[in-house]
Amino acid sequence: MGETVLSGLLRAGWDAAEMTATDRRPARCAELTQRYGITMLTNLDAAAGADTVVVVVKPQDMADLLVEIGPALRPETLVVSLAAGIEISFMESLLPAGTPVVRVMPNTPAQVDEGMAAISGGTHSTAQHLERVTEILSATGRVLTVPEKYLDAVTAISGSGPAYLFFVVEAMIEAGVHLGLPRDTATELVVQTMLGSAKLLRETGEHPVVLRERVTSPGGTTAAAIRQLEDHRVRAAFMQAMESARDRSRDLAAAARRDQPATPGVPR
Repeated sequence: MGETVLSGLLRAGWDAAEMTATDRRPARCAELTQRYGITMLTNLDAAAGADTVVVVVKPQDMADLLVEIGPALRPETLVVSLAAGIEISFMESLLPAGTPVVRVMPNTPAQVDEGMAAISGGTHSTAQHLERVTEILSATGRVLTVPEKYLDAVTAISGSGPAYLFFVVEAMIEAGVHLGLPRDTATELVVQTMLGSAKLLRETGEHPVVLRERVTSPGGTTAAAIRQLEDHRVRAAFMQAMESARDRSRDLAAAARRDQPATPGVPR
């Protein structure tokens, strides 16, 4: 996701000379420099010179990284987290007092500039900080500001959402093959149907129930298919799946708190 944001900013016209990046793997550093012309630094050097630090790490690595870079941050440096499940209060506890923090839940369609990101500000973040993060993430799609209490639900819906849709697409393609279509034909039919349906939802602004009913003639083929989906409790399965994703997001936050270093070593 870090590379996704970086490449999106460059496509949007941001200057590579004004950005730096870090990675613990030397080969990866060389790859990013060659691909984007961006300067790669150590974590401390990058943090010390930045007005905005975007942190893209696995949740279990967040505490160690914040403890490492905290002393190098300048006053008012904005820290932006793209780590799933890590609460703002946890990050603030490991950073110098007063550090503004913004938490982000992005998703993978950002790779094609059609992402959906939700952002939440921390105790010390201002409207200007949220505007800065919105400007950054707008390079890869849409941005919505929400209270942090909603971010676990956002994770379950839009953060994990692409996987649900890919799962449905996969199932529809397999069904097409089962019905006798060549796989490439089934793939083209399903992908364009998914894309067109999403565009129809977006551009008409109509409720999905209205659009679904327009396709569903009484006693017709679509009605027969929908009846099978209802009989198999597909709607309930989606609800249960998203509840599981939300709960897992909460578990990640709880695990991060349990693993927090006893002595962060950050000036308060």
